[in-house]
Amino acid sequence: MKGDRVEIVIDAGSGTTRTYEIIATRAGRKVAITHSRGVVEVAEITRGGSAVRTARFLANRVLALVEHPAADNPLADEITPALRSV
Repeated sequence: MKGDRVEIVIDAGSGTTRTYEIIATRAGRKVAITHSRGVVEVAEITRGGSAVRTARFLANRVLALVEHPAADNPLADEITPALRSV
């Protein structure tokens, strides 16, 4: 849903950290998190399933991965009309 975001805090070495954010920027998009083979992947996904924006991090460098869901009330452009069968 538009407004969903994931915040990733990475150990950048020498005691420093870096913070990255992946945000669902348009209606119908979502943020998906995948963890496999020592890699954490955060991607913005369209309704059709294709990735718009992707960030990959080594799992041993990830200090925090925080999901921030969008507001409970959808915006006007996020509401999809229900299909009625006749």
